[in-house]
Amino acid sequence: MDAKKIGRRLKMLRGKTPGREVCKAVGISRSTLSMYEQGQRIPRDAIKGKLADYYKKSVQELFYD
Repeated sequence: MDAKKIGRRLKMLRGKTPGREVCKAVGISRSTLSMYEQGQRIPRDAIKGKLADYYKKSVQELFYD
């Protein structure tokens, strides 16, 4: 699992959606989302599931493909 690749994918999926909207839906802080999108951290499993649900993707395709 490549953190930089995951970060690029999350950033691309978010597009022009405000970060605060994603954060509120998923239950994370803006700084945490920023770290995910910059490839500095990989979300823990519970957050992976919430992000996948938010973006209407499977955890597999969002984090492992």
